[in-house]
Amino acid sequence: MPLRMSTLFLRTLRDDPADAEVASHRLLVRAGYIRRSGPGAYTWLPLGLRVKNRVEQIVREEMDAIGGQEVQFPALLPKEPYEATGRWEEYGDALFRVQDRKGADFLLAPTHEEMFTLLVKDHYSSYKDLPAYLYQIQTKFRDEARPRAGLLRVREFIMKDSYSFTVDDAGLDQAYADHRGAYLRIFDRLGLDVVPVQAQAGAMGGSRSEEFLHPSPIGEDTFVESDAGFRANVEAVTTVAPAPLDEAALAGLPPAQVRDTPDSTTIATLVDVSNQLMPREGRAWEAADTLKCVVLTGVLDGNERRQFIVAVPGDRDVDLKRLEAGIGGLLEVAGEPGVEQATEADLARHPSLVKGYIGPNNESGLPFFVDPRIVTGTAWITGANAPQQHVFGLVAGRDFQWDGVIEATEVRDGDPAPDGSGPLHTRRGIEMGHIFQLGRKYAEALDLKVLDQNGKQVVVTMGSYGIGVTRAVAALAESHHDEKGLAWPRAIAPADVHVVATGKGEEIFAAAEQLVGDLEAQGLTVLYDDRKKVSAGVKFSDVELIGIPTSVVVGRGLADGVVEVKDRATGEAQSVEVSGAAAVIAGLVRSA
Repeated sequence: MPLRMSTLFLRTLRDDPADAEVASHRLLVRAGYIRRSGPGAYTWLPLGLRVKNRVEQIVREEMDAIGGQEVQFPALLPKEPYEATGRWEEYGDALFRVQDRKGADFLLAPTHEEMFTLLVKDHYSSYKDLPAYLYQIQTKFRDEARPRAGLLRVREFIMKDSYSFTVDDAGLDQAYADHRGAYLRIFDRLGLDVVPVQAQAGAMGGSRSEEFLHPSPIGEDTFVESDAGFRANVEAVTTVAPAPLDEAALAGLPPAQVRDTPDSTTIATLVDVSNQLMPREGRAWEAADTLKCVVLTGVLDGNERRQFIVAVPGDRDVDLKRLEAGIGGLLEVAGEPGVEQATEADLARHPSLVKGYIGPNNESGLPFFVDPRIVTGTAWITGANAPQQHVFGLVAGRDFQWDGVIEATEVRDGDPAPDGSGPLHTRRGIEMGHIFQLGRKYAEALDLKVLDQNGKQVVVTMGSYGIGVTRAVAALAESHHDEKGLAWPRAIAPADVHVVATGKGEEIFAAAEQLVGDLEAQGLTVLYDDRKKVSAGVKFSDVELIGIPTSVVVGRGLADGVVEVKDRATGEAQSVEVSGAAAVIAGLVRSA
């Protein structure tokens, strides 16, 4: 049966929703695909549900093709498995925690590693049972502090998460390759351009990790690529550091000098004062010659605030996301603490710090970390830990030491690729998928073991693989639209053809009805605008807004025995004889 506009649960809007920030949000609401239900939550309407289901079907087909088997867990889960792996606390404020009437703790699942692990533990005990690839398409929950951009950053969303269970690392490598290939085929079938990039595993744990990013100016992820093919999320980029000096060269460097540097609390004023006080031959002092000691706060579970200092070259800004990816290990805390600039209250806890003149060797006792560019033998202009004073020629490894090295600064266009493949170029992207080699983290925590070929118990090796289903709908809307509305790729459009009857004569609606029946007989799905009291202009606007790939207008051309067939993406139109229109349209749809 066709979808009939006269009875379809649909109201298109002429005006943009007030809270719409990006095109996908604006158009999906205006075209009647979704409606906001609350902050970060959306209701899927009939047309939107059809698009989402078609995305899910492509995902299912490709997962089944690599031997995946579909299961489904509840979204409401008990606390105990997540407590066993440490993630009940590690997830922090992003986790929705609830209690039942008896006071038992539950969570709304943001991810299901623990549950998949326990399911396999309950069923399998031998290497002969493996490998196993299990997946689900399920609703997930994350308590986003600032939901935004429609479906792109929400509190409730749908994703496909799959998990591989193998007896050893070789099996994990094969499972990872199988999923990686399936992902590339999924995105190709969806008509969604993606770039696989190296990534951090984050709170999921594990070793090898890749993200699949859809290049987009509205993307919240920044990634880099070199002309020779290196690609990575900026959080996974390692800095190319200078070579350290040996002891002999280090001993030959001149001693550091403390100088009065009045009113030089910023890098810019420090550079100006340095060139006045200590001019040097060859070139002027630059921001890159200065060492900036930044006080930051790690926000731990339970809202504990722990200060630390990171020293970075003065021409670089601190990248908090890159810091967050590695600071937990250096601070020796569980999980990934949030990182933010230290507040005045934070600084007040350490009165020995002289704001604007902080340098190494301060008396605060705070953990002191450095950017990888700060290696033994590099000399810096930096704070002397005294008001109105800086020290010139302070040499790393000779005059000061550090507690650890961390990737702390922004990655810029032109920075060298860590693999030597040339300069990097930065781009923005939307994360569409993420795959991890989890290893044995969750299997060890939950005691998932099987008997190997020698009859010995071994810990199962796991991989984790996710795709954002509802996010894919938003990303496709972002990349397939124009100023008039959506223009869906054919693979996920809510219908194959949008038939529009325009005019007042009954013969027009009769001809349109006949064409709709003929198109369905050809195996096509049809959205039929059969509204009799709606103007042609409104109907044409809805065609462009809704975005079905092929539209057919049955109207004034019927007097000449033709209908107009139009391609939504290209705007190209052609007249087709009504007597054989269904076959011609079916041919166009299938060839596309």
